[in-house]
Amino acid sequence: MNKNEFVSEISKKSNLTKKDCSLCLGAITQIIQDALKHGDNINLVGFGKFEVKHRAKRVSFNPQTKKMQTIPSKKVPTFKAGKALKSAIG
Repeated sequence: MNKNEFVSEISKKSNLTKKDCSLCLGAITQIIQDALKHGDNINLVGFGKFEVKHRAKRVSFNPQTKKMQTIPSKKVPTFKAGKALKSAIG
């Protein structure tokens, strides 16, 4: 499902216009992005948790150059599904 299909589904279930749903979805994604950028977690009980984890520096093999290379440490966004979401999926 792409963004337009997702907005259409929100519109059908909420009886709001597609434009309003698109604006709302944009606001939600921006809020999640800003919160993660500032080091905050977002916990939606039953749905899941968005958080930032630190991935440590590591050494990896590059098969094209056949040399070892160092991959620098970085922060990565993660999502952990909640119990209700897991059970809804099966």
